[in-house]
Amino acid sequence: MTDEVWRDPKVSADERIDALVAALTVEEKIAQLGAYWADERTSGEIIAPMQDVFSEGRASFQRVVRDGIGQLTRVFGTSPASAREGMARIRDAQRHLIEATRTAIPAIVHEECLTGFTTLGATVYPTALAWGATFDPDLVEEMARAIGRDMAAVGVHQGLSPVLDVATDYRWGRVEETMGEDPYVVGTLASAYVQGLQDAGVIATLKHFAGHASSRGGRNHAPVAIGERELRDLVLPPFEMAVRVAGARSVMNSYTETDRVPAAADRWLLTDLLRGEWGFEGTVVSDYWAVAFLKSKHGVAGTMAEAGRLALHAGLDVELPDISAFLQLREDDPDPDRTASDIDTAVRRVLRHKLDLGLLDEGWAPAEPAEYDLDSPVNRDIARRMAEKSIVLLEDSAGVLPLSPQTPRIAVIGPCADDPSALMGAYSYPVHVLPRHPEYGLGLDALSIPDAVRESFPAADVVVERGCPLQTPGAAEDLARAVDAATDADVAVVVVGDHAGMFGKGTSGEGSDAPSLELPGAQADLVEAIIGTGTPVVLVVLSGRPYAIGRFVGRAAAILQAFMPGVEGAGALARILAGEVNPSGHLPVQVPHGAAALPHTYLAPPLGQDGDRISNLPIAPAFPFGHGLSYTTFAVDDLVLDRAEMPTDGTVTATVTVSNTGDRAGETVVQLYSADPVAQVTRPVQQLVGYARIALEAGETTAVAFRLHADRFSFTGLARRRIVEPGEIVLSAGLSVGALSRSQSLVVTGAARDVVDPVLRTEAVQPLRAPAVP
Repeated sequence: MTDEVWRDPKVSADERIDALVAALTVEEKIAQLGAYWADERTSGEIIAPMQDVFSEGRASFQRVVRDGIGQLTRVFGTSPASAREGMARIRDAQRHLIEATRTAIPAIVHEECLTGFTTLGATVYPTALAWGATFDPDLVEEMARAIGRDMAAVGVHQGLSPVLDVATDYRWGRVEETMGEDPYVVGTLASAYVQGLQDAGVIATLKHFAGHASSRGGRNHAPVAIGERELRDLVLPPFEMAVRVAGARSVMNSYTETDRVPAAADRWLLTDLLRGEWGFEGTVVSDYWAVAFLKSKHGVAGTMAEAGRLALHAGLDVELPDISAFLQLREDDPDPDRTASDIDTAVRRVLRHKLDLGLLDEGWAPAEPAEYDLDSPVNRDIARRMAEKSIVLLEDSAGVLPLSPQTPRIAVIGPCADDPSALMGAYSYPVHVLPRHPEYGLGLDALSIPDAVRESFPAADVVVERGCPLQTPGAAEDLARAVDAATDADVAVVVVGDHAGMFGKGTSGEGSDAPSLELPGAQADLVEAIIGTGTPVVLVVLSGRPYAIGRFVGRAAAILQAFMPGVEGAGALARILAGEVNPSGHLPVQVPHGAAALPHTYLAPPLGQDGDRISNLPIAPAFPFGHGLSYTTFAVDDLVLDRAEMPTDGTVTATVTVSNTGDRAGETVVQLYSADPVAQVTRPVQQLVGYARIALEAGETTAVAFRLHADRFSFTGLARRRIVEPGEIVLSAGLSVGALSRSQSLVVTGAARDVVDPVLRTEAVQPLRAPAVP
């Protein structure tokens, strides 16, 4: 290309992009809107839906990129490669684009990064549901910055994370990828992740936009049956916060269809709302083959060309993981002028990313391959702290925890108790890719739970028994051995729950949806048998979703919930059992008592909360949203508002006193909820509007101040506009939605107000600390 003013960083960004767009042919523009995936898999090895079908007959890299290419798909995350080997793959591909294509434009390299950089030997952090249990945005941001730092160092530009889906049906296989069932928790933690990743120089991609977790029956890809009001008030707020507050630069569409319109073809969603209402200026990328699905799955396009034009006009800019439908955009086109305009609009967005990343600068070259530690001590320290803060003590009815360091004999029992990969989510590399490459093992060092228990209890005889398989009926001899081990032990640590896997190869993960919320297989029978021995049972639920464990409440000596806490999870769990770490996680989802009434979350309006008064199916949870115990005790007192009335555009400060009333230091999460007793549409009985994770010494007291704008009480009214309505708001504080100890009434005055540019966050500060009581 002769006119290369676009390579000059001294020229304004708009001028550079104008010059480059003018220099590109139509074919070269379209090439920038797609990707290439160097992948070959059989039907038994897929890591994306219908991957084997769409990968069949893929042309060579050199042929596909003859006009350039927008992105390179999962260079690290497809088949095992060290940091040096992955960098060499990127270098070779980028050099080809620079030296062998007319445009000489490098590609954006994208990878998955939900539980860490999804590549060989990289640190595996806890799942997103475990992030939710920490209620700790600062720690999530620190983790994301570390992930981004590693990715940027080896030549990756874009991460396909975080997941902002709000869990609505725990049977959905991807609940482990969500941060829970509350949109404010999801929004604040996701925004923290976005800020950390993008501060490290890697573009964050919000997914799945929108409604993926609200599919009918909790089935993967099933249609979504909700109205615009529920979509706006439950599903969209985390995305809006991540766009408006955190400045997310990319969004990925959901596979689902809402009210019969597939997200990949929904111009209202991808353009009118995302760009028009929220001001988003980045790129929308397709979930893998979502454009092709418009023809093959949704039936809204008769040809691939039609599917491509539908998606492009809706506002989808980049086709992943391969370019196929977009290559056919101009075939039998009834409106070529509109298509040409849509192509120019999308290519400008793609080139803006490349310009901002420095890829269009004169002399840019890929980094030379080098050794790089993707599992550094710094990473491990973050993973350890994240795991420790995410584990939730649900119950300690017998007061057995922490266990005595002199416990003579400990039985560790359960189908996955001795399998470190059970600590990891479906998008971790050891689970996602390495089962097809058993010669690599896990690809990194990871303790099993029994080995971690041995480290924390060096004087104990630790005996391990499986008891039963994960999913299939158990053998009588396996159960008998587990019962014998428990009978002879001083305490039995019974580990039940999930093993992640894709498309039915696990009990949690993408395409591994649950038929019910009963523990998989014969695990409930195993727990019953071990409780029946009379040996104290510490029940550990190691899972990607909450399971219905109400039958064991008050019967197990103690219950812990761990949402796949990652490579450092076994050590974290053992240190909690030993009392070296004081548990401090809180539930980002309810734990159901029974599996009879689904779906149900704490955010249901009054008719969804009445339970056995109007139905024979009880819905009260075993443990409510926000619940989490500690080895110390906390008290919440003196909720005080700085005003009794507030205008519809005003602010109020709610101050809560929290005390550590126990005998050891600990951390807890103080939570502020609002109730809107009378509104023009039905509202949740309680809804979280603020939270703060605090650490207190024994006997210490602190005051936590929550500053809320009236927009925090807004909702979508009858006219389908976001409003703040006058009337009474009841604010309540506590340590879970089921333990609200203090309430105050606030009157919102004035006329109803339309909210255009909302204040989305609650400021929480700790202005005052009292000294510990001697």
